[in-house]
Amino acid sequence: MRILLTNDDGVYAPGLAALGQQLRHLGEVITVAPATEQSGVGHSITYLTPLVPKSIHRDGRHWAWAVEGSPADCVKLSLAELFVDEPIDLVVSGINSGLNAGINVLYSGTVAAAIEGAFFGVTSVAVSLEHDDDADFDAAAVIAKNVISQLIQQKESAGGLFNLNIPTAATQTTRDVKVVPMGLAQYGRRYEKRQDPGGRDYYWALWSEPKQPPPSLTDVAQLREGNVTLTPLHFNLTRQELLDPMQDWGLRS
Repeated sequence: MRILLTNDDGVYAPGLAALGQQLRHLGEVITVAPATEQSGVGHSITYLTPLVPKSIHRDGRHWAWAVEGSPADCVKLSLAELFVDEPIDLVVSGINSGLNAGINVLYSGTVAAAIEGAFFGVTSVAVSLEHDDDADFDAAAVIAKNVISQLIQQKESAGGLFNLNIPTAATQTTRDVKVVPMGLAQYGRRYEKRQDPGGRDYYWALWSEPKQPPPSLTDVAQLREGNVTLTPLHFNLTRQELLDPMQDWGLRS
């Protein structure tokens, strides 16, 4: 099995190294990651500047490719050009420092990289760990490897897109893996207004909890309970049930 490993925290992030070490138990790991941190870039793609893959060496040998671009760039470039003659069987993005649960999947560069892999029909998994000063990426990598190794054995997973989140509690004691939908509660709707030395206003985004607690059977709620969550995703945004009724709307240009 050939595994493409990427992330959005950058090629030197500890979560990337820890996950790569564990994924080598499943097959050959090829690492192509952003040269610098790309958190929150979503599914951005580079069009106006060239993408240059730079070989990163460790212990005197090639270790990874660093790309001055987004996580999605890394996957697209890898699958469309760099390794087109050597097919990739699995795309894994992570381990991200910070959970990518609920609507955060819409902003996440980590999840976007996995989405790009699924665009190409390759089974793809995004992996994120709860942000903590003492985050145990090595323990999280073991959990990720165990879940992924079971996931890819299921025929329904072929070409699929999955979002795996690991809370701190799961790296300390054995916890359940819950297959749940993403939460839809809105977070982060507050900004703090400040002024720079020149008297100009600027705004700093603040984290804020939703007014209503999330439903118990969502990723957000289960992560609060200390459980690992796995969510199957898809990238088709079409509202299918409205297609037929709209035919009768008599829309005209």
